[in-house]
Amino acid sequence: MSETRPDAEHRVAMYRSMVLCRRFEERVYYLFLEGRLPGTIHQSQGQEAAAVGVCFALEAKDMITSTHRPHSHALARGVSVNSLMAELFAKTAGCCGGKGGSMHVGDRDAGMLPAIAIVGGGIPLAAGYALAFQYLNRPNIVACFFGDGAANIGTFHEAVNMAAIWDLPVVFVCENNKYAASTGVEKSMKVKHVSDRAAAYGIPGETADGNDVETVYRSMRRAGARARQGQGPALLELETYRFAGHSRSDPGHYRASEEVAAWKERDPIALYEARLCAEGVLDREKISATASEIENQLEKAVELAEQAPSPRSEDCLTDVVAN
Repeated sequence: MSETRPDAEHRVAMYRSMVLCRRFEERVYYLFLEGRLPGTIHQSQGQEAAAVGVCFALEAKDMITSTHRPHSHALARGVSVNSLMAELFAKTAGCCGGKGGSMHVGDRDAGMLPAIAIVGGGIPLAAGYALAFQYLNRPNIVACFFGDGAANIGTFHEAVNMAAIWDLPVVFVCENNKYAASTGVEKSMKVKHVSDRAAAYGIPGETADGNDVETVYRSMRRAGARARQGQGPALLELETYRFAGHSRSDPGHYRASEEVAAWKERDPIALYEARLCAEGVLDREKISATASEIENQLEKAVELAEQAPSPRSEDCLTDVVAN
């Protein structure tokens, strides 16, 4: 695999991962509507290229931190579909034992710390994990996902500044989907790009097309290589868009229908599928086979999750840490 472009096998794998992220989100949405899942969900349809491009640029022992919108991050990073689905069903077979739910999924062994629902909450943890890598002299990095709204949180500035002055091996990845809940990004910051803020900390900043998975992949590879070489962090802003509302109870009426339609014309999966077909990497038979395989995978995951046991009352006493 070259540094600038993944080979054909890798590209097909990225395509499959994006489709899996989309189909998982769609399946989960209907499971919630049917009342089969507890809690709530924050979905990321439309943002798959950001999750997949970043995670596919990482190495096995690297780590990611996530947000209240973590499903695609988890799947792209390699958290198993079965354990992720079971977690949403609040079952003991879940990746966090059924104790985390939709906004707190993760698997350290897969390279993902359990997601943090607090806006900006994962940013200082990413800096801390990067400090551990540096202290232990390990050749690994952290990719820290957060949204445009989190770029206005105090912990963002504190953690980025600390990572900069200590040259920590972390890439801060802002998924700029244009809205922090219902507040447009232009109403919450004066600079044109979130990446413009990197200059204040003396680190590189880049804004990239978050709907082009290969552009994301290349940008992350560059930033990651720099961090591995001990040159410190970078701020990577990925411009993208969530097709759904902020959460399952949000119809998204604050967004103009024309705006949503324009972004759906730039659906990252449709664009990549068309490109791979045009280049002879994919064909209709492979596309159909991929869709069927993923559908069967999700059906099995739901079946296993529904059959798995629920946590016992006494399980509340485990996984508890006293300070």
